[in-house]
Order: sequence, then structure tokens, then C-alpha cells
Amino acid sequence: MSSRMEVVKDLLIFAGKFIYSYLGTFFNFIVPKTKKSVAGEIVLITGAGSGIGRLLALRFAHLGAILVLWDINPEGNQETCELAQKAGASRVYTYICNCSERQDIYRVADQVKKEVGDVSILINNAGVVTGKELLEIPDECVEKSFDVNSKAHIWTYKAFLPAMIANNHGHLVCISSSAGLVGVSKLSDYCASKFAAFGFAESIFLEMFAQGYTGIKTTIVCPYFIKTGMFEGCTTGNSFLLPILEPEYVANKIMNAILEEQVYLFLPRFLYFILFFKRQAQETHENLSAIHFSPRV
Repeated sequence: MSSRMEVVKDLLIFAGKFIYSYLGTFFNFIVPKTKKSVAGEIVLITGAGSGIGRLLALRFAHLGAILVLWDINPEGNQETCELAQKAGASRVYTYICNCSERQDIYRVADQVKKEVGDVSILINNAGVVTGKELLEIPDECVEKSFDVNSKAHIWTYKAFLPAMIANNHGHLVCISSSAGLVGVSKLSDYCASKFAAFGFAESIFLEMFAQGYTGIKTTIVCPYFIKTGMFEGCTTGNSFLLPILEPEYVANKIMNAILEEQVYLFLPRFLYFILFFKRQAQETHENLSAIHFSPRV
């Protein structure tokens, strides 16, 4: 009986949290949050040479931010720099950085701190994908997926978070993926690395909160497939519920989430329902298992 009461209690708590979250979302839809200013903030974007990284750089340029652009492709990075300058950025710095190499991240990070200053908005956007079944993926590709998609986040946080803590000011942005929420066929290494990125970013968010660093914000972004070079040729089984996303739309949503200091951003909104039902199924299974295996008194 006590186990069943625990199940009921858990369901009531979950329902309360869901209703509270829903009402909060509805309120923010009616009365939008005040957007913060990023003018003068030093914004570092990894993978800035193309795709979402480039689009975010242009949006920050319009708002008067100081841009630090990292990419392994110098030509693409320089093109982003020139576009950002045309968009109004007065200070743009470009660096070639191999985000799959820890020592290279630390080396370039030290260079940034000396030449530009303390990064106050860190956007971990760089990513790689293989798109093959597990047994077809070379070991080095699996390692690179983790190096770029998740471990690079750890090294950049370790490089730039101390200054944010010292000033109790900063914003950590993790570009994860819908593949960091649910498994996807032929994306086993990508999903695993994005799950890791999501868990890491969420953990640091909780660490900052527990330590009282309320001035350090976190935004964790989980978009479905985007029409960029990474996912060229991808299709969706239901374009109404899970459409392939336009890059401009995703960049606008990410930018809005950063300016409103939104912690989680899932795109499209249907992902919220998928995650809700997934967690419900997991909790129901766990609770039922607990009832089934609990010893009789």
C-alpha cells in the first residue's frame, strides 16, 4: 500500500509541476520577458565559420557585442568576420581552433584572454556528425564526435568559467540537439555525445545555482535537424510535427532565448511533448517495477 501511495504522490507532484510550468509559459507568452542588453559583451562562438554559428554572430553584431569567432576553417571564419563587420560589429576577432584537441582549445583560450579580454557569453556550437550505423563507424570518428560535441564544452568551460565566477556575470550556451534527448537510428555516436553535452550543461547550471552565482546564466538548446551542411539529405517521417528546421528560424529562436535568459529551448515545440511522454513512461515503468518487486509485509 505504501508503494502505491508513493506512486500517487509522485504523480500529483509531477502534475503540479507540469501545471505550474504550463501557466508560467502561458504568462510569458502573454507578457514577454524583458530582453537583456549584450552591447559590449565579449561573445565567443565555436563553429562560427558557417551555419548556425555564423547566423548567431550576425545577430550579436547587430546588438553591439564584441565577437570572438572560432573555427577550424579559416576561410569560412574570415567570411563570417567580414559579414559581421558589415552588420555593424566594431570589434571582431577570428581564431583558428581545432575543438577536437584539448590543448589547442586551452592555447587559443589563453590567446583570447590576452588579446580580447574575459569572455562573458560562451556559445558552444561546433559539432560533427557521421550518420552511419554503429558497426560502420570508424573508432576515430566516434572519438571525434565526443571530442567536438561534448568534451570541447568541458574544456571551454574550464577556460572561461573562472572569470565569470569571479565577476558573477556570464552566460553559458550549449547547442545540444533533439538527439541529446532521444535516441535516433544511425546517430548512435552523435546522440551519445549530445546526451553528454546536455547533461554536462545542465549539471553546471545546477552547480552555479547551488553555489549562489545567480549572475551566471545558462541556455541549453535542443533543435531537431536543421537545413545546414551537417544534415544535408536528412528527411523526416512527419513534416508537420517534426519539420526539418530553417537555419534563420533556429538562430532567431536561440537569440531570443539568450536575451530572455531562457534555460531550455527545444525546437520544434513538439519535442516538449515527446520528452514529457518519454519521462512519464520511464517513471511509470520504475514505479510499477517497484510495486511488483517490493516484498510483502
